[in-house]
Amino acid sequence: MENLEDKAGAADLIVVTNVRLPNGRATDLHIRDGLIVRHGEPHGMDRPEATAHIIDGKDCLVLPGLVDGHMHLDKTLFGTPWFPQQAGPSRWSRIETEKRLRAELPPVAQRAANLIDSCIAKGTTAIRTHVDIDPDIGLDQLRAVRDVREDYADKVDIQIVAFPQSGVLRCPGVADLLDAAFAEGADLLGGIDPMAMDEDLDGQLDVLFEIAQRHDVGVDIHLHDGGADGLAEINAFTARVAAHGLSGGMTVSHGFALAGADAAEFETTAAAMAKAGVSLATHGGGGSPPPPVKMLRERGVEVFAGNDNVRDLWSPYGDGDMLERAMLLAWRSGFRNDPDLAVALDCAGAAGARALGLTGHGLEPGCCADLFTVMAETPAEAVVSRPRRPLVMKNGRIVATDGAVVSN
Repeated sequence: MENLEDKAGAADLIVVTNVRLPNGRATDLHIRDGLIVRHGEPHGMDRPEATAHIIDGKDCLVLPGLVDGHMHLDKTLFGTPWFPQQAGPSRWSRIETEKRLRAELPPVAQRAANLIDSCIAKGTTAIRTHVDIDPDIGLDQLRAVRDVREDYADKVDIQIVAFPQSGVLRCPGVADLLDAAFAEGADLLGGIDPMAMDEDLDGQLDVLFEIAQRHDVGVDIHLHDGGADGLAEINAFTARVAAHGLSGGMTVSHGFALAGADAAEFETTAAAMAKAGVSLATHGGGGSPPPPVKMLRERGVEVFAGNDNVRDLWSPYGDGDMLERAMLLAWRSGFRNDPDLAVALDCAGAAGARALGLTGHGLEPGCCADLFTVMAETPAEAVVSRPRRPLVMKNGRIVATDGAVVSN
C-alpha cells in the first residue's frame, strides 16, 4: 500500500489520538490535506513528528460523518421562539397553513443556519435539502439556502433539490421555475405525488424528466401516497429512470406504499428499483409505517435516511441529530440486535454518502477526514443512547466541539 502520509509532503499533520474504531480497535488517526493518511499505534506510541497537531480523542468511539439525505432547511423554525402548530392533519392543510404564515417567519437564511449549526454539532457532514418553489415565492427560498450553503462550504456539504411543494401541473409557471432553478444553484430536481397533487401521473413525470434530461441532473421525488396509487407512482418513476437511462441521484423519498405492498408487489417493485438504480430515502417518522428497510437492502435497493421536517409548520419535533434519526428508524423497524442497529447507522451515514454520490466516506486511509467522536462503547450504543459528541471534523478541520460549532 502506498504511504499516503509521505506522499502528502510538507502539509501539516494532524493526529487524533486515543480513539476506537467501529470494530473496537484502539488507534490514532493521522490526517493530512483533509484525508486520513494512516492509522497509527494507539496512545501516541509511534511518536508522531514534533510539528504534528495533536488532538486527544479521549478514548471515544470515532465514526464517519453522518449524512442527512432528506431535509427541508427552508421550512425550519429551529432556534426561533416557539411557533404554535396550526396545521391540520392533512397534507393540503399543512401546505396552505405554511403559505399563509410565511410572511410572519424570520428570514429563511437565519432559520436554515440555526439548524445547520445543530446538525454539524451532532456530527453531520453532508445534507440534501429540498427547497420549496412555487408561484408565490419563486426562487427566493432557493437563493437564500444557496447563499447559506456558500457560508457553510467549509463545514458541511449541502445538495439542494428544487422542490415543487404545491405540485407542478396545477401551478402555472412552476415548470419554468424548476427549469430556471439550476442556474440559481439547485443540484437536483424534485417532484411530489403526481396522482394526488396534479391528478396526472404521466403529465408530471413528463415535465420532470424533460427538465432532468435538459440539465443532466438527478430526480428526488416525494411519494407519500399509499396503496395502489403509491405503488403505481413508484413503479412509473422507476420505469422512467430505466427508459431514459438516467443514473445518479434518482431517489424515491418516503415511498410509504412499499410498507403495505403484498409480497408479489413488493418483490416486483424492489427488483425494478434495484435494477434501475433508484434509491429510497426514509425518515422513519411516526405518521406512516416505514418501508421495510432490510428487505429492500437485501434486494439491492440503496436505503438511506434523513430527518425530513425539523421543528417547522409540518412537525414540531427534532433537532437535526442523525443518530436520533437512526434510533427512530431502528425502533420503528423493530431492530433489536447490534447488527440491525448497524443497519440503521449505515442508513444515517454510509448509505447516504453513496446515494448522494459523495466519495471518500469512511475511516480507512485515503478517506476524507469527515468524522466525529462519540462517548459510546460501540456503534450500537451510539445509536441507542445518542451520547455527547466531543469532536466533529470536516476535511480534517475541527468544525464543532462539545456541541458547539467552531467559528471561522
